[in-house]
Amino acid sequence: MNKSEKFTLAGGAGLMEGVLDFPADDAAPRGVALVAHPHPLYGGTMDNKVAVTLMRTFVNLGYVVARINFRGVGKSEGVHDHGQGETDDMAILHAWMTEKFPDLPVALSGFSFGTYVQTHLAQRIAAAGKPAERLVLVGAAAKKWQMADIPADTILIHGEHDETIPLIDVLDWLRPQDIPVIVIPGADHFFHRKLGHIKSWVTQLWGRGGLTEAETDTANAD
Repeated sequence: MNKSEKFTLAGGAGLMEGVLDFPADDAAPRGVALVAHPHPLYGGTMDNKVAVTLMRTFVNLGYVVARINFRGVGKSEGVHDHGQGETDDMAILHAWMTEKFPDLPVALSGFSFGTYVQTHLAQRIAAAGKPAERLVLVGAAAKKWQMADIPADTILIHGEHDETIPLIDVLDWLRPQDIPVIVIPGADHFFHRKLGHIKSWVTQLWGRGGLTEAETDTANAD
């Protein structure tokens, strides 16, 4: 069983509440993963089931995982800042984690609103010469918010019947970038009864450059 450890960290609008999850059996982590949760004004927290699924997936891959509650959620101070302040806070978490775990690669992962935050953080740290190892985006918030462009090896997973962020909006966002997306048949925005697909696909693709041509052709048939 993995070990969890709560923490607080000074953010741009006050203290941020967070939790670290470590690989099982005190194994030395192979990397760091930051997980960003869905929209705070619609019930999103770091304990959201998709965010927790991403955390558990990365822990099983040998990563130490950090999650925070965004501004105004749980014990995190401040008020919702429409993504800008949340990106700033995630950048603070990134700096803190890279100081605690120097020389380890950092993966960025998010769900829904959290994908907006992570694409902009990825752009910011790449410009600073510290690019993320890889991104995992679930229920990418295309057209809901102004998403940043993403690296070609990003793992994207979306529900066929996502009622919050229609699949066509994600395809419109990805088409100019020529990046594929894994579509889970029958899945809604919150992946009810489909969470296992998230874990399976991320685990299967991690450490590789992306989908092979055959997998790209068959991803929609998962």
